[in-house]
Amino acid sequence: MKYAQNILETIGNTPLVKLNKVTEGVDALVLAKVETFNPGNSVKDRMAVKMVEDAEADGRLKPGGTIIEGTSGNTGMGLALAAIVKGYKLICVISDKQSKEKMDILRAVGAEVVVCPTDVEPEDPRSYYSVSKRLASETPNSWYVNQYDNPSNALSHYEQTGPEIWEQTDGKITHFVVGVGTGGTISGVAKFLKEKNPAIKIWGIDTYGSVFKKYHETGVFDDNEIYSYVTEGIGEDILPKNVDFSLIDGFTKVTDKDAAIYTRKIALEEGIFVGNSAGSAIKGLLQLKKHFKPEDVVVVLFHDSGSRYVGKMFNDDWMREQGYLKEEFATALDLVRYKIDKPLVFVRTEELVSHALYRMKKNQLTELPVLDSNEIVGSVSQDDLLERYRISSNMEDVAIKEIMSIPFRVIDADASLVEVSDMLENEGALLVLCDGDKKYQVITRADLLNSI
Repeated sequence: MKYAQNILETIGNTPLVKLNKVTEGVDALVLAKVETFNPGNSVKDRMAVKMVEDAEADGRLKPGGTIIEGTSGNTGMGLALAAIVKGYKLICVISDKQSKEKMDILRAVGAEVVVCPTDVEPEDPRSYYSVSKRLASETPNSWYVNQYDNPSNALSHYEQTGPEIWEQTDGKITHFVVGVGTGGTISGVAKFLKEKNPAIKIWGIDTYGSVFKKYHETGVFDDNEIYSYVTEGIGEDILPKNVDFSLIDGFTKVTDKDAAIYTRKIALEEGIFVGNSAGSAIKGLLQLKKHFKPEDVVVVLFHDSGSRYVGKMFNDDWMREQGYLKEEFATALDLVRYKIDKPLVFVRTEELVSHALYRMKKNQLTELPVLDSNEIVGSVSQDDLLERYRISSNMEDVAIKEIMSIPFRVIDADASLVEVSDMLENEGALLVLCDGDKKYQVITRADLLNSI
């Protein structure tokens, strides 16, 4: 019989898959190293187990101990698998920009999850770097992993991922393309491949808001390069020790929008359901296509699974909110098409101001129509409520009919965007009749802005 002694023995030996449609226009053979086949669905399984085993070997991690790490989610999953099999506790410190799916998955496999704000400096005591270190100092019998500076991270890819790619390509690989975060994957793979063939080119994919590309090109750590970004898993506002810039031939930066769009394209055009950094990697590869020749073999690494991003890149509403969906807007109906199947949010004449406030906050609205016996008889806006508040701060129990304004103007569904714009210049909102059954939706200036 052939079977693994535990789930950790299934890590590695992930497939190399030819890309066909998403890389059209690239004059080379492009192969994807699909790391979602690891049991934790990401490349981070490799280094997580390596770091744990090396810490066990030298006594940093003792029986019954607690593993503590700052993670974007995937390293935490790999550590969780190791913790389950080996009998450790795990505390994962994660930034609030990471997807809810990542946090839920970590909790599902027994990790304690501590969420920290994204938009703070690394030295800030609230950052996930600082919180990780503090928890490690406060927790008895604990080990702080520190994947950014832990040499076992890069070593795992030198020992595993690099040799796999070399063997799978029969030594014919000419370029390796991968997103850069902690630096372990790119540095470990690059070290192995360049030892085999120094002519192999190593390209790192960076994101806007990260310091890697400029630092590699100039040696300058520019604070002005650092700002918040949406892309997960790549880019940094620090220089991890695992990033060996001497092994990297160049970087290209990819926008948040392109990363999200190409994440979806990989699923739609290749049938490979992978995560956000894969979208960045493919768009970056396309930006680098002038460097490739017909006889080249380009390997791009797909870090993790698309299941981590179902509520983000694979959610139309989220993509629309970010302005990433390419949509054609010509009429008033186009502006509300995304909410046409949703019930109209309204307030009734006899309801209270507190009810209107609640619905505005819950649905992130500034304007509500007012109904009486299923007919629209008025409207209420933030301006109405602010005006009432200036008169009396005790307004929560006032009936809506006492403060409502005239009903929103009703426009035809085929009204042009120019007509909508002209009307909204003097009015806070409009109502568009979506079908013949008096099914209305509200158009606001925000809807118009979303069409730009």
